[in-house]
Amino acid sequence: MAEEEYGKGVPMVITPQMGPIEAVVEDIRYRAQLIARNQKLDSGVSATGVAGFVAGFIFAIVMVVIIPMFAWKVM
Repeated sequence: MAEEEYGKGVPMVITPQMGPIEAVVEDIRYRAQLIARNQKLDSGVSATGVAGFVAGFIFAIVMVVIIPMFAWKVM
């Protein structure tokens, strides 16, 4: 009797338990986005570091030296 029913009918597909796998994939995706954002920020800072330092130094000289000289009418 078992030989007669073997191979007949439509096979049923069992849905896999994807919850843990999806959680790991989301964690990996989140970490990859953090790493990419950190690398973009680091490359942006290193690309504009010298120009930013020069601009900050000039701004500091203007605020600390030039403006007080005009305020005290030294120049």
